[in-house]
Order: sequence, then C-alpha cells, then structure tokens
Amino acid sequence: MRHAARLSVAPMMDWTDRHCRYLHRLLSTRALLYTEMVTAPALVRGGALHLLDFSTEEHPVALQLGGSDPEELAQAARLGAEAGYDEINLNCGCPSDRVQSGTFGAVLMKEPVRVAECVAAMREAVDVEVTVKCRIGVDEQNPEQILPEFLDRIGAAGCGRVTIHARKAWLQGLSPKENRDIPPLDYDLVHRMKREFPHLHISINGGIASLDEAKRHLGAGLDGVMIGRAAYHQPADILCAADPEIFGIGAATDPVNAVHAMLPYIERHLSGGGRLHQITRHMLGLFAGRPGARGWRRALSEGAVRDGAGPELVLAALERVAPMERTAEVV
Repeated sequence: MRHAARLSVAPMMDWTDRHCRYLHRLLSTRALLYTEMVTAPALVRGGALHLLDFSTEEHPVALQLGGSDPEELAQAARLGAEAGYDEINLNCGCPSDRVQSGTFGAVLMKEPVRVAECVAAMREAVDVEVTVKCRIGVDEQNPEQILPEFLDRIGAAGCGRVTIHARKAWLQGLSPKENRDIPPLDYDLVHRMKREFPHLHISINGGIASLDEAKRHLGAGLDGVMIGRAAYHQPADILCAADPEIFGIGAATDPVNAVHAMLPYIERHLSGGGRLHQITRHMLGLFAGRPGARGWRRALSEGAVRDGAGPELVLAALERVAPMERTAEVV
C-alpha cells in the first residue's frame, strides 16, 4: 500500500464513486484509489452498507470515512475492513458546512487530541492500515505551529501515513469550491514536515496537475502525491503513463483500450437496472485535449441520459475521436 500511495487519486464527493474507480483502474494498475467520503453514522446508525460496494478489480482501494466519535469510527472501520478495503482513511480536510455541522472534516484540525483518539480506536479495530487526510490548518491557525503537533499526535496514535492538502481551509467565508482554490498553497511546509517527521509516510495534495509535477515532489523527498481534479477531468493525462513513470513497471495504457474494456462493465450495470450516464459521466474527459474530444463529450452528454442508451452509444461516441486516437486494438 505504501508503494501504491506514490500516486493516488483523491477522494472527491460525487466523483470518485465505484464506476469512476473502475475506469481509473483500467488506466493504471498501481495507483491507489479512494472512495468518496462515507460518514461513519451512515454506516453504523443508518445501516447504509451499500455505500461500501466496490469491484474486486479496483484494488488497491481505500475507504475514506468521515466522523469524530472514536467508537463509531472504529465500528465503521471494521465494516470497511470486512468489506475488503485495503486501507481506512479518516477525513480531516473537507471544509463543507455539512461536515462542520457533524463535527468532522477540516474542523478536526482544531482537535488533534480527538483525532488521535479516533485513530487509536480505528487502529485497534482493524488490521488494515489507518491513515489520515488533513489540511495544513484552518481559519486563523498558524500552520507552522499546529501542523507539527497534529502530525505528532496522530503518529503516536498509530497513523504511519498521512496525506496533507497544502492549503488552509477557511470554515467561514469561503465555499468548499473556493477552499480548493483561494487559500494559497504552501508546498514548502509539507516538505519541511517530511524532514521533521521522517518516520511518517507523507503524501502531498493540492493543485498538482501533471505527472511531471508529481515526479518533482517525489524527487524532492516526499513519499507520495495525491491528485484530484486533474485526475478526474483529464484521467488519461495523469493515469495512462503512471505505471511506467511513477511505479517503474509496465507500459503506458491507451484510453481507447479502456473504452472497450468498459463495455462489459457497462452491460452488467445496465442489466442490473442502472443507467448509462451513471458511468459515462466519468468518461467525458478521457480524450481531453485530443482531436475529437469535443465530439466524444457531446455524444455521451446528450445521448447517455436517454432511455435505452447502451454500449452502442459509447462506440458511436468513440467514432467521433480522430482516427489517430483510435488505432489501438483491444487486447
């Protein structure tokens, strides 16, 4: 798992569902994939175990949990481990109003003692690794002061791997979207934390949009890089060359092959009562920046929501992509 964490795709609400992760796994066999955040109360009190559904092909895959009650998080972590997830991650970075009202997410940066208690309880409950995703701080906190304390406490509680989003979160005054862009990035601080805590496996997150950027962070001493929006909107740019360039294995994959490999998955989803757009919405950026990308997006966007739409629509959309992009044969 630590090797897989050299490159990971960030947990993103409404985006990194199981259909998205299945596509991403076709593009990279090694990158670590994360679920959307699943709240511990939904699993433990609500019994929403369907939120844990995933395909075995997705491994290595991590479950991200939201919560702040140690006992409840321990129960949720146990459910995740029993479902087969390779890692359980605690969200200490999401700044939305909904998670603030539940006293979890980025607001937990203000309560490192509680976070440590949560980590310890989860570690006690499961055999798989328990990790944390956090910000460098929130609101008026001084990251130079609070981040070392935060890392020290969660490390002592048994967390050996952490992903740091290199921005503060402003819990008042900025929307979740603005919190992804407006607070300035402080990559240097994250690198300093790695030097200060060499025993921790530290991944960096925030604003990284290419494999070249990822390689620079890895080359400068960080253990991993987590990429979010770029991996979603331009998945081929980030993931197709990840195996040879980041993990040193295999060859680059081809998005055309991935489209063909998605067809049986799509057929199974439709036969179970699903709709095509539930899958194809994650495929819109597959040819981003390439000839025919606009036609591909339009065909899927307009056609996948129609009743009866199926794999034949995906193949027709692929015909919109320039011939030079469609030369790969299905392996």
